[in-house]
Amino acid sequence: MRFKYWRDFLSLVLPETCCLCKRSLFPFEDQLCKICVSQLPVTNYHLIPEENDLKIKLLGLAPVNKVMAYLRFSKKGYSQKLLHQIKYKNKAELARVLGLNYGYLLKKNGYKDVWDYIVPVPLHERKLQIRGYNQSEQFAIGLADALETECKNLLLRKLPTETQTNKSRIERWENVSEVFETKNKDEIKDNSLLLVDDVMTTGATLASCAISLNSCKPRSIDMAVLAAGSYY
Repeated sequence: MRFKYWRDFLSLVLPETCCLCKRSLFPFEDQLCKICVSQLPVTNYHLIPEENDLKIKLLGLAPVNKVMAYLRFSKKGYSQKLLHQIKYKNKAELARVLGLNYGYLLKKNGYKDVWDYIVPVPLHERKLQIRGYNQSEQFAIGLADALETECKNLLLRKLPTETQTNKSRIERWENVSEVFETKNKDEIKDNSLLLVDDVMTTGATLASCAISLNSCKPRSIDMAVLAAGSYY
């Protein structure tokens, strides 16, 4: 009770603000105000998960069925601002809230009980220590909570990699082609997996992860990302 009073006092002195527009948040809002949430560039890929440009990028690269993205990435747009906040401004909770929002949207459209596990793309241990959290895992946790399933770390990033920014499609693939390996292999076999990352450009990272997971014979592999676009 004492903690609640202290938290309420802090909210009066230092009110929480929207991560995008910086307006003060109401008690029923979390990280983003309702106005900004309504203006997010939400895609419709969950309605055409097997027939969209993201799926086309992965054809011939990895065994994957459905490919979806919550937001359409655009340079200097809302999605880039959100990704910047999450990755560089210590906004782990923002990633989780966006995962919840997308999870509720997927649930509303018939995706409950589709996947046994939500599997985040891992960070290398060195980068995880520096950042303090894996933004893809935070997004995956939100998805899992909304969809009433489990977020499971079934991949390991063996090697640190250079940033994918400004690399060509071939260079991105070479950068991650042998980076990932599986763990807890018995939990992969015969299960339906949703592989999750924060952003998708060429799809090289996700394809490499999917190939590693597929070696353990899952029932199916689908993919979902927070944002997707032509470049990042």
